[in-house]
Amino acid sequence: MNQYPGDGIASRTTTDLVFDQLHQDIVTLKILPNSKISEAEVANRLGVSRQPVRDAFNRLGNLDLLRIRPQRPTIVRGFSLDRIQNARFVRLAVEMEVTRHAVTVWNDTCADALEANLELQRAAINGSRIGEFHDLDYHFHRLICELSGHSLAFETVRVCKQQIDRLCVLSLARAEEVTAVLADHEEIARCLRNGLETAVLSRARRHLSRLDNAIKEIHQTHSEYFE
Repeated sequence: MNQYPGDGIASRTTTDLVFDQLHQDIVTLKILPNSKISEAEVANRLGVSRQPVRDAFNRLGNLDLLRIRPQRPTIVRGFSLDRIQNARFVRLAVEMEVTRHAVTVWNDTCADALEANLELQRAAINGSRIGEFHDLDYHFHRLICELSGHSLAFETVRVCKQQIDRLCVLSLARAEEVTAVLADHEEIARCLRNGLETAVLSRARRHLSRLDNAIKEIHQTHSEYFE
């Protein structure tokens, strides 16, 4: 079983490694929604015993990524419109309030940190590294929470994002969508740098609502991925 770069053998359990691998496979759609998945197959593929796989399955079940049923096959959970809509509602409420506060405390140091992230986003797009861009998008929103003094708020955002990360993979597969997301980020950064509260809230709301149309389209074109 391959170990992730930077993972320490002493600090990482086999369950952690199995969980990380399965989580990555699920959220990147290497394992598709509504697919069957078995402890025996995963244990054999990763070269581990079944107990850490069972423990990892339970953790993924707690994240609503697996549906574990006694005496029935375990399946990767499909998308749920109800859970997605709730996650989107909560995330919008939290990030709008974080952004409202951020503009009151933003300074050149904050602006420079966000610009460094944007430079990496541009490079990822130019190099067609969409997976890297997805990670940088995640860090962009985390940075705003941290730099505004509300790092704990990102824990709520992170939980909400877990409900929709797989949909983001489908959405960001389109070049025009990636470009639009970057443009949103640049506008948000510009408004924060210039202390434009009304403008940054408007652009943040538009940005956080951008996935709504993509969700409708994905529901129509990939209905087999939904519960």
